[in-house]
Amino acid sequence: MLFLGMANAYVMRTNMSVAIVAMVNQTALPKAEEAVDEECGAVGSANASAVFNDPEEDGEFMWDTQTQSFILSSFFYGYVLTQIPFGIMAKKYGAKYFLGVGMLVNSVFGLLVPVSARWGTLPLSIVRFVQGLGEGPIVPCTHAMLAKWIPPSERSRLGAFVYAGAQFGTVISLPLSGLLSRYGFAGGWPSIFYVFGAVGTAWSIAFLIWVHEDPDVHPRIRDAERKFITGSLGGEKNEQTPPIPWMSVLKSMPFWAILVAHMGQNYGYETLLTELPTYMKQVLHFSIKHNGTLSALPYLAMWIFSIVVSVVADWMTWHKGVSLTRTRKLLNSIGMFGPALSLVAASYTGCSALLTVALLSMGVGLMGGTMSGYRINHLDISPRFAGILMSLTNCIANVFALLAPLIAGFIVEGKPTQAAWRVVFFISAAVYAATACFYLVFASGDVQEWDDPDKDAYQAVEVGVNGQEARRRSRRDSQLEQAETQLQSP
Repeated sequence: MLFLGMANAYVMRTNMSVAIVAMVNQTALPKAEEAVDEECGAVGSANASAVFNDPEEDGEFMWDTQTQSFILSSFFYGYVLTQIPFGIMAKKYGAKYFLGVGMLVNSVFGLLVPVSARWGTLPLSIVRFVQGLGEGPIVPCTHAMLAKWIPPSERSRLGAFVYAGAQFGTVISLPLSGLLSRYGFAGGWPSIFYVFGAVGTAWSIAFLIWVHEDPDVHPRIRDAERKFITGSLGGEKNEQTPPIPWMSVLKSMPFWAILVAHMGQNYGYETLLTELPTYMKQVLHFSIKHNGTLSALPYLAMWIFSIVVSVVADWMTWHKGVSLTRTRKLLNSIGMFGPALSLVAASYTGCSALLTVALLSMGVGLMGGTMSGYRINHLDISPRFAGILMSLTNCIANVFALLAPLIAGFIVEGKPTQAAWRVVFFISAAVYAATACFYLVFASGDVQEWDDPDKDAYQAVEVGVNGQEARRRSRRDSQLEQAETQLQSP
């Protein structure tokens, strides 16, 4: 359910970028002269056929580029605004209802997009803003629920599987939105929002009915399984959760390692998936955005690779004895140094659009390694506060990523040459490499001392520190051994 929820979230996030092409009357809009480069031949020669407006496919709205940007960005403002507040509230009141109701709001307001668009750009932007507000809790609340349900031995593959729903949703959304905009009911593009809005609404209702906050409140789970999950996570039923240790979090270098890696990955992701296609259009005269298959290819590569590498991560840690810290650092390095090298290589592809697409797909695909790197690392260092930590890093990283198009626009404004774009790609590669190195130095896979469930649960068992530690561990290990034995029995 969390995998499908993440897929729905990214469908609702990306479908407007496809639909707006069909909503706008491209032919009737005044054409501003776009700066292009002729190092790879004249615009009308090599790949110009890929960039083509069919008057019969034009939409009904006269929105210029600035208006379109305002509409598309309105979702983001709502999304960022609710990250941290809902991350904190989910810790206090539970994540299930914030996640389910948030997605329900997102989906229901998605159904209102067609009618609000015909009322005007302001009503449409308000609807998209509210959708963003509803989607804000999704990532931190998902992290909070994973922290309550996934034993450490399954954390990499199940966590990566859930978050890979984002790529799966994008792979589904891009081509299907294109098909619906051309052949769908209700005039084409409105069917995009009706179909995905209905699917999201159905998922939200099913989630609120069938999914439970944690193993302790699940009515049908086996007692042995409940004990195994809660025991492996170091928790006890009805355990009092202490206040959020803000100062300890801010002093924690493993937390800063995750935050810095998240910022670097988001910056590079923005460059790979928004700026590289612009480079291909301006310099190589090829528009990947007008090809649904090619648009979805990088996301498909990332989805597949993230699933494969997550299985390897758990195998390395729990079967080969590699420390969790080393596993996280290794896979995160693949997920960040790989795209960095791809960006550097893409700046030297000359006039080969095919090779650039291949590098784009490879770079984004390798990024799937971060799903078993920093992305799931919050759960390692602080299982009980993972949702809050994710809300902090996700919010800051999304804001930081806004620098990517701003810096790229400043560098190539009026002079989109290969040399200028090479500077853009080198900056992104440097951000990737620098943040990956920071993670390599300071990351950890160990539960931090400010989030030690055993310490809170058993701090009064023994007076002596060493005796208390031994008593805590023996009680927890005994509980796990008993639960494992019961799980093995028929």
